[in-house]
Amino acid sequence: MTHSGEQSIDPLLDLDYRVRLSSGSDLGIAIVGCGGIVNYAHLPAYTAHDLNIVGCFDLNPEVAQRTAADFNIPRVYESVEEVANDPDVVIVDVAVPPWEQLNVARKLIAAGKHLLCQKPLSNVFGEAVQIVDAAEDAGVLLAVNQQFRWSPLIKASKTLIDKGWIGQPTEVSIQESMLSPWHLWPWLAKSPQLEIMYHSIHYLDGLRYLFGDPEWVTSRHTRYPGEDRVAGETKTITVLDYEDGLQALVAVNHSNHSDDIYGLVRFLGTEGVITGTMGLSYDYPDGREDTLEWSGSAHYPEHRFEAKLEGKWIPDAFIGPMASLIDAVRDNGVPPTNGRDNLNTLRMVGAAYLSATENRSVRPEEIG
Repeated sequence: MTHSGEQSIDPLLDLDYRVRLSSGSDLGIAIVGCGGIVNYAHLPAYTAHDLNIVGCFDLNPEVAQRTAADFNIPRVYESVEEVANDPDVVIVDVAVPPWEQLNVARKLIAAGKHLLCQKPLSNVFGEAVQIVDAAEDAGVLLAVNQQFRWSPLIKASKTLIDKGWIGQPTEVSIQESMLSPWHLWPWLAKSPQLEIMYHSIHYLDGLRYLFGDPEWVTSRHTRYPGEDRVAGETKTITVLDYEDGLQALVAVNHSNHSDDIYGLVRFLGTEGVITGTMGLSYDYPDGREDTLEWSGSAHYPEHRFEAKLEGKWIPDAFIGPMASLIDAVRDNGVPPTNGRDNLNTLRMVGAAYLSATENRSVRPEEIG
């Protein structure tokens, strides 16, 4: 058995799931959009790692002032244009609704700012393409805040898969059943596309990170009986089929009124298995720490290992996309959740909606 916090002698048991910051953490960062997710996820993660937050802006000046006071941010901007014109700003964390992202991004890209944009990059695929093209044409870096990749469970699972613990992946599932507090996001509750666009997009992106792009997407969407809290789908089942025979299931229910709440993952391969719990699913949004178990016939076939991982998806994983963007700016590299790559995640989202609408399996490349 191995636990987080222990330094294993055997490198095969090192889960390597903690985010490492580079020396470039002094780059000036501005925040555009000071809503709930910024205050309970972005900024707690950034301040815990001593990032250099130089200012913030929100359409509601009182919200921006309150955020600045809560996190000791020295400047409150009066407009996006003021953010764009601030020479101290190198990176802008854009956390606005997806239909506003193109307009905001254009102004900041024109000023040469590197961007970390909230997911989804846009709720309209063509607008997401425009943002990506504009950034590439201007020579600025664009990353998307798909931070689930840096959640302790997924990051540790990636380490184990890369080390060959499960062999060739054959069967994958992410299953979650909870009662989501939609009242925290009134604008989100009005969206006609809800669960896949704003929640399971994380799981689809996480599966891309672990296993690559699927050939086919098949998805079914429905609602809890009598559901009147939201406009969009709240229960979805999505199946991904891969060229090599791997199948992946993502099944999510946001209307579980029972006491049996869960968030489970299972990654099965020809030589082993990884199972775990997504701590955020339990008592959302406070959650608890992720757990992980694994075994493999190629390594220690007589043993099953387990770990209670340190940190949570919210807020701890939110340092991942920003830290990787900082590294890319410093090293003239490409962030792993760069905009061009993220278009493939959006293709999977679009394929899921097209599949549900037309009652058929859809190839992601049909979205474009």
